[in-house]
Amino acid sequence: MPNSNDIDMLIDDVIKLEGDYSNHPADRGGPTRWGVTETVARAHGYAGDMRHFPRENAAAIYKDKYWLRPGFDQIARHATDIAAELFDTGINMGTRTATGFLQRALNALNRNGRDYGDISVDCEIGRKTLAALEAFLRKRGPQGKTVLLKAIEALQGAHYIKLAETRPANQAFLYGWLANRIG
Repeated sequence: MPNSNDIDMLIDDVIKLEGDYSNHPADRGGPTRWGVTETVARAHGYAGDMRHFPRENAAAIYKDKYWLRPGFDQIARHATDIAAELFDTGINMGTRTATGFLQRALNALNRNGRDYGDISVDCEIGRKTLAALEAFLRKRGPQGKTVLLKAIEALQGAHYIKLAETRPANQAFLYGWLANRIG
């Protein structure tokens, strides 16, 4: 089971990847610091200029909004690498999208229900999603984690390409998304 240092390391990695202040004209998020958009910062009580948004505030938001609330900490009890991927994907695409990728992958890998029953793709970590993950890992073992991670990343990559196809301005970010967010 990961300890608090594990999530702190994941947060440090994301903050390094996201970098300091940016306000890219093609980014719908607008002013961003440490990867936290102005809208998210405001929703968490920050009223200042985003150029001065404290790193500690970003870390607190990441831990609460992108780790604890969606239940990725519960996934980490079974598969830390899967939880880390969901955390990063959730930051970039939304936690519901990340959870949906997990649920879709688990359903596709259950051998037509022979290993465990299909679960609803409700984009929430609940009892049934955790039970399906546990059953998958029991059946497939350590290699199963690798395969499940690849399935989640494949869905993520397809989503990025669709974003670039449907909104040409996103092509400015596609290379970086594929290079830095997958694998």
